[in-house]
Amino acid sequence: MRHSRAEAAGPTDAERELTDVGRADAADAGRWLGGQGDAPAYALVSAATRTRQTWEAVAGAAGWSPEATYDQGLYAGGPDTVLDLVRALPDDADSLFLLGHNPTIGHLAQLLDDGEADAELATAALVGGYPTSALSVFAYAGSWPDLDAGTARLVGFHVGRG
Repeated sequence: MRHSRAEAAGPTDAERELTDVGRADAADAGRWLGGQGDAPAYALVSAATRTRQTWEAVAGAAGWSPEATYDQGLYAGGPDTVLDLVRALPDDADSLFLLGHNPTIGHLAQLLDDGEADAELATAALVGGYPTSALSVFAYAGSWPDLDAGTARLVGFHVGRG
């Protein structure tokens, strides 16, 4: 997921907070995710203020209670860095909620896609841009260390708009 809409300025870029619209959009994304099934076993979230606040709104609206791991690499890193973070997940994490920034998150979604998703879903998710509060849901049957380009199937896409 890409974080929700944030203020245009803050003390630093990493400290920008969500706008009221961003909080509502994150809650909408959380309600949608909550209706999709179980809570993720693991949450990996950028350490930036706006991503932390997005996670809190999403998890609250979804009814999830897992603790998130906040990582600076999700703030500053590109797709390869993010993949390395995901590949290092513990073996018992059978599902993941990943929350970061664009362009990295949008690029990662395109990179992971195996090309077998419904054409309409894939167009909406991977071609139409990746706005704030956009999220893609992927199915992946392998182990985390083996996650790579083209190894996950896109099964859902939503843009939170509250």
